[in-house]
Amino acid sequence: MRDAFLSQCARRFLHLLWLSLISMESSGAKVLEKTFEEWMRYKDECLKKMASDPYPSGLFCNRTFDMYACWPDGSPGTTVNVSCPFYLPWFEKVKHGVVNRKCEHDGHWARLNGTEAWRDHSQCKEEAEATDEEEGAHRLMVSFKVIYTVGYSLSLLALILALLILTVFRKLRCTRNYIHANLFASFGLRAVSVIVKDSLLEKMWGKEVFQMSDWEALLSHDAAIGCRVAQVVMQYCILANHYWFLVEAVYLYKLLIGAVFSEKNYYTLYLYLGWGTPVAFVVPWMAAKYLKENTECWALNENMAYWWIIRIPILLASVINLLIFMQILKVILAKLRANQKGYADYKLRLAKATLTLIPLFGIHEVVFIFATDEQTTGVLRYIKVFFTLFLNSFQGFLVAVLYCFANKEVKSEMRKRWHLWKLDHTAFCCTQ
Repeated sequence: MRDAFLSQCARRFLHLLWLSLISMESSGAKVLEKTFEEWMRYKDECLKKMASDPYPSGLFCNRTFDMYACWPDGSPGTTVNVSCPFYLPWFEKVKHGVVNRKCEHDGHWARLNGTEAWRDHSQCKEEAEATDEEEGAHRLMVSFKVIYTVGYSLSLLALILALLILTVFRKLRCTRNYIHANLFASFGLRAVSVIVKDSLLEKMWGKEVFQMSDWEALLSHDAAIGCRVAQVVMQYCILANHYWFLVEAVYLYKLLIGAVFSEKNYYTLYLYLGWGTPVAFVVPWMAAKYLKENTECWALNENMAYWWIIRIPILLASVINLLIFMQILKVILAKLRANQKGYADYKLRLAKATLTLIPLFGIHEVVFIFATDEQTTGVLRYIKVFFTLFLNSFQGFLVAVLYCFANKEVKSEMRKRWHLWKLDHTAFCCTQ
């Protein structure tokens, strides 16, 4: 028989978790884990009480734990009342309520349809108003999930196409475009990690649970390994996004001031900065999570100090980008005032793309860096979640458009290849 506790609470817990997964945290999972622990404590206390209490004489309904509440021996023909179980997440709202069962005249507990145990737990249910409000929040978050799934999918397709274009056409192979390609790769990996993480979580929490062993397996560390790996990759890719964009800003600044340097030597340093720097912060964060907050998908920030291991380098990169942004503006304005007609057109085009993206990255991070999910509530939280999910998911698409699809060199090379293909195709048709 399906456990009464599971049938009563499963939808509620999984609903809370679904809300939290969309907003990129695992507070719902924490509620589920804590509730299960409290239920285990309630069960142990009940079994001890049943073992220690003396049995009455004559006919009676047996003491029992029906997976929902702890029932003492009942007299035939009476209704037995017990307090609402304390493991319920909304216990504070219903602590004065009772749940009751009927002990029939034959000394057996009343059953529903002759199979399942009957009980009246109406006083222990959560208020309908809270449930309606939660349903509204659920629908809103589902719409957010659709938006960011479309955004990451579109970004991934655009980034793959942009990478193919930069690697296939030989004339586009240069340090500048190699840097673009690495930036595309970091955004592509981020999109993949988010999509994979969502799939793993949906698979993990979409399972039907019928017995206590199902809950234990669901909340075990083994079940969360795949999710944690995806979480680590996602955090690494977020850092890589910002540091490869820092590389873009540094390269552009050097280009604009006319610095003489060996591109080959500097490109190696760029690789270390873009792909190596995130490792220096993700590894300590991963160690802290494993040793101190090894719960669920490592997305809940109980100790904000661990959260800052990841966020400080992001804030640092954003601030440096904004400072370089100001310097680049000064250089461009100075050169335009000097009327330098020979100023390379591709430098101005690269500057235009970079100057468009730096404020987007910098302002977004600076504004929301202190507004964490744990510190925001109500409408403010929904606004923060919407802008964060929308901007993060479509950033990859915007980067691909500005640095590749809208690039004059790329468009010129693609037109050239298209004309050559048409000429070859026409010549082939004529020979036939």
